[in-house]
Amino acid sequence: MAEVEIRDLHKRFGSVNAVNGLSFDVAPGRVTGFLGPNGAGKSTTLRALLGLIRPTSGTATFGGSRYEDLERPSTHVGAVLEDASFHPGRSARNHLRVLAVTGEHPMGRVEEVLDAVGLTDAADRRVKGYSMGMRQRLAIAAALLGDPEVLILDEPTNGLDPPGISWMRRLLREQAANGRAVLVSSHLLAEVAQSVDDVVIIANGEMRGRGTLEEVLGGDEGDVTEVHAQDQDRLVGALEQHGHQVEREGAGLLVLGTSPVDVGVIALEAQVALTGLAPRRRSLETAFFALTGGEQ
Repeated sequence: MAEVEIRDLHKRFGSVNAVNGLSFDVAPGRVTGFLGPNGAGKSTTLRALLGLIRPTSGTATFGGSRYEDLERPSTHVGAVLEDASFHPGRSARNHLRVLAVTGEHPMGRVEEVLDAVGLTDAADRRVKGYSMGMRQRLAIAAALLGDPEVLILDEPTNGLDPPGISWMRRLLREQAANGRAVLVSSHLLAEVAQSVDDVVIIANGEMRGRGTLEEVLGGDEGDVTEVHAQDQDRLVGALEQHGHQVEREGAGLLVLGTSPVDVGVIALEAQVALTGLAPRRRSLETAFFALTGGEQ
């Protein structure tokens, strides 16, 4: 059984379909990227999963149980949403101690999670003096406090500097290696691509793609060839006449489902001079653009 199970989830707000028939799983021991542009329905899905809003229909469960039905939920699920808040006059250590008491967690976990997120030296400072990145680390420490089976992070790199982003990548991989099911919601596609195993892509509340990272990067087209030509329009026409799908990317073209050799042969037949030709895996941004039709 998957640790997180979304089944035919729908959520309407008046006349707006915020989420429309989503179904996917998040497996233990893997990092799943939940991706889409702003307004795609990611936050609504997470809020339904965490019991903060009620779905119009469908289910969002943890091992078959709704969040509100979990006993001591913070021992099962740790979550960081974008609007995490703290008492500004309280220190990070005291903030976590309060959560440890209310969640019935061993007090020793406070020091463990402070160390895990790199806040030990700043633990007695008041949170009002923290940077955005430090607040993000503290929110993650709070999510880890109950040693949960599932970790849910919404835009986890917000406020982090480059070293902090590298740390976040390591943290995600470590949490999955420890057997946790990790769900990361983000619109920063290139950043997430360096950390995840599986990808779920949505737009306008609907599923547009899911699978392993390799499957989504490659799509169903197999080989991808990057090509640059002196007469790109003529080359596009020749490639499309041979039934190939072509995407424009910057000053070049991506030809889906064919090898550089095949592209070269078609260019030669069409008498189009090439200035660059190489195999290439599509970027996650390119795959996302193709799946969503460029919706923002």
